Amino acid sequence: MTHIVLGCPSFEDSFRIIETMVKAGVDLMELQMPFSEPIADGPVILRANQQALENGATVQGCFDLAGKVTRAFDIPFLIMSYCNIPYRYGTRRFVSSMATRNLRGAIIPDLPPEEGQEYLNAMKEFDLAPILIFSPTTPIERMKSLAIFARGFIYCIARKGVTGETTAFSDELGVYLSQCRKETSLPLALGFGIKEKADIDFLKGKVEIGVIGSQTIRIMEKKGIDSVGNFIRTLR
Repeated sequence: MTHIVLGCPSFEDSFRIIETMVKAGVDLMELQMPFSEPIADGPVILRANQQALENGATVQGCFDLAGKVTRAFDIPFLIMSYCNIPYRYGTRRFVSSMATRNLRGAIIPDLPPEEGQEYLNAMKEFDLAPILIFSPTTPIERMKSLAIFARGFIYCIARKGVTGETTAFSDELGVYLSQCRKETSLPLALGFGIKEKADIDFLKGKVEIGVIGSQTIRIMEKKGIDSVGNFIRTLR
């Protein structure tokens, strides 16, 4: 699964990046709606959020692009957002807008189930997947509780901190993923720090989905959009 910030550097370029990723063999994609305070994101994705907002990206513009993307490409697409956006847009309206554009679910990292019942109810009504998050500091009982509400897959954060920093693909990470596996029957995704094929190889047999975010943005910034496709092909 890859990640893109919609509207960075423009909506037109976002579509080109998505097209490049799909052609390179990406299995599913996470489409982030830009937000001014993306608290789970490191400097690379933060910068992309700021650029998209400065260039005039709006929630409606993101939905319009998402609809164009789901019509054009036959892979699953998810929305990634922070809870302020659906709250201000209207939670049920936000979820309905996802459904009408054939999006499959959403990742909202700062919305715990205890405060998100309206969101969870709407996701169930429209048959969309609320993707919930495990981290290395999540207690076992909390994992069990989150697994009750989750659908689609569980997003496992590889380490404490924000996106884009270095992750140690080690025995300790393997033990953590084994614990995640015990607490849910859903597929597992692992994100935060995947940068090369060796990282993907480490994850084989441990998770079903490797999530690439900051690294593709770095490569695009340095070498251009076409280079993103070449990078993704090296991971397959």
